Amino acid sequence: MTHELARQLTELSREINRQIGLLITRKGEVAYVIVGDHRGLMIPDLTAYRSSSARFRGLRLIHSHLNGEGLSDEDLTDLALLRLDLVCAVEARPDGLPGLAHLAHLIPENPEGRYWQTLAPAPPAELRRDFTSFIQALEGEFAQKQKTRKIETTDRAILVRVETGGHDPGHIDAESSLDELKELAQSAGVEVFDMIVQHRAAPDPKFLLGKGKLSSLVIRAMQIGANLLIFDHELTPAQVRSLADFTEMKVLDRTQLILDIFAQRAHSREGKIQVELAQLKYLLPRLATKDRALSRLTGGIGARGPGETKLEINRRRVRDRIHQLEKEIRSVEKSRGQRRVKRERTAIPIISIVGYTNAGKSTLLNTLTHSSVFTENRLFATLDPKTSRLRFPRDTEAIITDTVGFIRDLPPDLFAAFRATLDELKEADFLLHLVDISNPHFEDHIQAVEKILTELEIIGKPTLLVFNKEDRLADKDLLAALCRRFDAIAISALHPESLTPLVEKLETMVQDR
Repeated sequence: MTHELARQLTELSREINRQIGLLITRKGEVAYVIVGDHRGLMIPDLTAYRSSSARFRGLRLIHSHLNGEGLSDEDLTDLALLRLDLVCAVEARPDGLPGLAHLAHLIPENPEGRYWQTLAPAPPAELRRDFTSFIQALEGEFAQKQKTRKIETTDRAILVRVETGGHDPGHIDAESSLDELKELAQSAGVEVFDMIVQHRAAPDPKFLLGKGKLSSLVIRAMQIGANLLIFDHELTPAQVRSLADFTEMKVLDRTQLILDIFAQRAHSREGKIQVELAQLKYLLPRLATKDRALSRLTGGIGARGPGETKLEINRRRVRDRIHQLEKEIRSVEKSRGQRRVKRERTAIPIISIVGYTNAGKSTLLNTLTHSSVFTENRLFATLDPKTSRLRFPRDTEAIITDTVGFIRDLPPDLFAAFRATLDELKEADFLLHLVDISNPHFEDHIQAVEKILTELEIIGKPTLLVFNKEDRLADKDLLAALCRRFDAIAISALHPESLTPLVEKLETMVQDR
């Protein structure tokens, strides 16, 4: 910024008693001249300029201040949210001459947790730093810091939760919920870079977070190279749009993340139908577009009225597809009913394994029946139900089925889509409720499973509670006490020798039915 430019800026600003701003590219070209009021500026839409959660915008803001003040909170917010290269406020003295220039720029991740650096005020004539070299070096520092993180995927997320249940730092609900969200994100192949909890009396209706917290979140994302925000809540369509517009980052909520995982894991025709149906029902109210070109008429010759917009066509196609998938689901239910009739004729008892996701249901089925169902230590590793025949030592037989894992606050659309699968539980003679006893929140998991069973109206079936992964619990006295308290059997699905008490109990239940 030359002294002549600074003088023109402050003289004009003092003459009309309004702040004047310039947005300047790295080539030194003035992209915008902004005329504000006495107190501030309104930055125009900058979508035409490069935008990335991990890069600068390529524009710097130079503007006048009329009251001799330094950089305001609004200046620093614009610097952060718009990812400007630099912001500079020049004092316009009463005689119109430029006073001191106040500058600030964003800085890479640092131990102090600071987001920007404010430079010492100086007259414009003394600003001799080579801006091109400075901004290249600054971007290089950001890139270098980001490289220190191990990045294996293209999706790099910050997890966000708004907690309204009290400001107690030991509040376990927020912590356990975010831990579960982290497992879900990793199960979907997302790298989790940071987790943030904000305590508020009530969620912000537009952004969920406070605007100040959201601003610092944007800078934090830029510092660490994150490009995705995952909220541990179900967001409304309006909130998703507001957050995406404000942060210019990809935004997911908990429901969409779970749907994403289900889409990756579904392999059978039935599973794929159920997942697609759930995704489309979730998507329908969220269909929106910012492209004004899509509002052109598509009515054709002889059409009355404005015709359908592109958005309406998309919605109609989604509704048609939902209708088709629902017909296919009914067909699946019919064929399931026919298989149930055949099973009832054989009079072989049915045992269904239920439990929270990643409790070890598929592993237990493999060990009991020598099957080869895919298993992995992650949430929702298997979706497609598996049925096998279980032979007991005294020549008794039963059919044992593995169901999709349950989770707290199962998305309603997903619950509805998988109802055909879950309704299979109604035909079971016994439920084997498997619990990961090594998880510190196992009691919450038991309650979540029981809540879903209540919604399916099958909570009253004979149920055997089984604590899995006993080998991970070092305190055996505690394990014994928990088994007595919950009337449960402790096993390790990985160790067949530990399953003898379970097999004996199941055989007794089958023979006594």
